[in-house]
Amino acid sequence: MTKFVIRRLIGIIPTLLVIITLSFFIVRVAPGGPFDGEKKLPEVVKRNIEAKYHLNEPLLQQYGRYLWDVCRGDLGPSYKYKDIDVNGLISASLPNSIALGFVAMILAFFFGMSAGMLAAVKQNTWVDYLSTGMAVIGISVPLFVICPVLQLVFAMKLKWLPTSGWYSSGDSWKTIIMPAFALSFSYFANITRLMRSSMLETLRSDYIRTAKAKGMRTSQIIFKHAMKGAMLPVVSYLGPAFAGIITGSVVVEQVFRVPGLGKFFVQSSFNRDYTLIVGVVIVYSVILVVMNFLVDVLYSFLDPRISYK
Repeated sequence: MTKFVIRRLIGIIPTLLVIITLSFFIVRVAPGGPFDGEKKLPEVVKRNIEAKYHLNEPLLQQYGRYLWDVCRGDLGPSYKYKDIDVNGLISASLPNSIALGFVAMILAFFFGMSAGMLAAVKQNTWVDYLSTGMAVIGISVPLFVICPVLQLVFAMKLKWLPTSGWYSSGDSWKTIIMPAFALSFSYFANITRLMRSSMLETLRSDYIRTAKAKGMRTSQIIFKHAMKGAMLPVVSYLGPAFAGIITGSVVVEQVFRVPGLGKFFVQSSFNRDYTLIVGVVIVYSVILVVMNFLVDVLYSFLDPRISYK
């Protein structure tokens, strides 16, 4: 197990290197630049700005300089936000995106696991149909529909929750409830479907039939034996889902005015802010790679048949 962990940690380095390299060159191949706007800059001014940011150097030299800065933990200056660098922008906004994604993932996991398990145990009953129907709605209805509906019902009609804002900006802690529920809805649906199908397959296994033949209680069979095996597909989904729930919060952050990283990611794409685009991609990639690594490690604890040598 230790050798596997060390091998996977070492394997993260070339993966991130490939991601950084592709991101660096792709954003520069596209037409336009960070200093191109509606009003064209004088040629002398443009050359001076490019010299300041080393954009007048050969592309490979720029890549080597940027790679060295990344290895030192410096993601470079932002070409559009003059008073703060990429490290500052990410460190100020990423905690908000992580907090929102973490709460949304907890809600999706708890309710999705519960709904999927009940749907499997109560197969072909109203419980099963209700859980399946909610999962279909969660997958089908997009976020830009769910968010305004939640605002209309819970903020404007019932007046239970604020329409927008964020707790770190001095607003009430209630501001996290609606965006977290909106963001968790589609992930809840996927977890419900995965858990239901996996639990149904596990309940038909030989060792579950043996446990029933020995006279074990139904609750003991489900929670002690069936649940661990049924969780494997869900756990494998949670790795990329956690990264996706952070990167996919752009719509939610815009609607509920959450000061997260998604806003900068979208704006940097329009502004052609090279360093900010690549910096955000690096952060998202690190989250995805680390979560996939943790999922692989958790596998061996959930299923004793899986061993890493």
